[in-house]
Amino acid sequence: MIRHLGTALRVTVVSVIFFGLIYPLAMTGVAEALFPRQANGSLITVKGKVVGSAIIGQLWTKPQYFHGRPSAAGKGYDPTATGGTNFGPTSKKLIASTKSTIDALERQNSRASGPPPMDLVTSSGSGIDPDISPESAYWEVPRVANARGMSVAALNALVAKHVQGRIFGFLGEPRVNVLELNLALDNLKAP
Repeated sequence: MIRHLGTALRVTVVSVIFFGLIYPLAMTGVAEALFPRQANGSLITVKGKVVGSAIIGQLWTKPQYFHGRPSAAGKGYDPTATGGTNFGPTSKKLIASTKSTIDALERQNSRASGPPPMDLVTSSGSGIDPDISPESAYWEVPRVANARGMSVAALNALVAKHVQGRIFGFLGEPRVNVLELNLALDNLKAP
């Protein structure tokens, strides 16, 4: 029995050292060497100050900015408490929340044509999705153009420049990173 306990203890110690220390440190080193930007959170800086991450959504409320998807993460856009609403399609809370979100979007975007795209109405599975569909960005253009005193055509062109295609040409859907688009808006020269 003592011999078996000794073997079990040695295997445990070796496993903890290898899988708990050596392997994670090696993977961190490889990630830092090959993908430093991604390994450090895909942070976006402006004039040396971190303004956000390309992979974590933020709350945008001002009319002169494009807005992202609603968030169900913690109290909203909390990367430490990611997750969806977990409401089923027949949930009264989901139905009420969806109707309320649609009403708010239609009030804020009274110049938009048609109903709001679904990704502006529903939260993502993580609750911190940084992207919206190109359709959502184009749907928001009239509000943002009006708030900034820009032409719709100029803003449509800016959105078109920020549409990212499918990964490797077939994975996922086309998307627009909201933070990057809003930063591009702020960098435009005044007319």
